Amino acid sequence: MNSIHIKQNPKVAPKFEAYPDHIQPKMQHLRDLILQTAEELEHLQEIEETLKWGEPSYLAKKGSTVRMDWKTKAPNQYALYFSCSTRLVETFRMVYGELFRYEKNRAILFDLEEELPEPELKECLKMALQYHLVKDQPFLGK
Repeated sequence: MNSIHIKQNPKVAPKFEAYPDHIQPKMQHLRDLILQTAEELEHLQEIEETLKWGEPSYLAKKGSTVRMDWKTKAPNQYALYFSCSTRLVETFRMVYGELFRYEKNRAILFDLEEELPEPELKECLKMALQYHLVKDQPFLGK
């Protein structure tokens, strides 16, 4: 496993702390999966954790931004967001079909009570974190 430097924006921790108590573990688990996945990518030396549009966001050189959030308007779900100008969500649909629930071409949605399909989700994160290296490959290299 790769040792990766996490460039942290100090505004991110208060965002995690502001989530309701029952949401914090869900969001922390997503964060952990993103960072674990980043460590599995040999070429990745650094990932930036920041806020974009007020949401925890993860940026990697040669990758596409991954954001995540829980919103009061949809209190029973949380989501991972991807740039809608990429082929990421379209590819997730082709590769994983109905394993995930999608929001148009921009997000994977999770119910609070569902168990995450972690191996498949990590594959989606790998595609995103190295998007500019795989964007010309069929199924983004998957």
